[in-house]
Amino acid sequence: EVQLVESGGGLAQAGGSLRLSCAASGFYFDDYVIGWFRQAPGKEREGVSCINSIDNSTYYLASVKGRFTISRDSAKNRVYLQMNSVKAEDTAVYYCAVTRGATPSWAAAGVDYWGKGNLVTVSS
Repeated sequence: EVQLVESGGGLAQAGGSLRLSCAASGFYFDDYVIGWFRQAPGKEREGVSCINSIDNSTYYLASVKGRFTISRDSAKNRVYLQMNSVKAEDTAVYYCAVTRGATPSWAAAGVDYWGKGNLVTVSS
């Protein structure tokens, strides 16, 4: 069974930083996409960022480009999201997610495995 466990969330002030971590286990394929979604109250779950295990290509939601950076450590089976210059609108539950093989888009409907979520709250 695939397990994705998020950590690193919490409270940050606007303009500050957080780093989310996702510990992945239980899957044994080389070709996958791993990354982050978020869901704020009253809004749909949206793809934030992801990285491809084969070529390390990345995707970022337009509103986080230049502020967030995704990275992975294959040896530790972890993926990170460095969140800098956070804004109040970044407040959401952040979910680690994995799709098997390549995916043409980072959409919730295509996700194969989900973490349980980790709350990020940004205060002004």
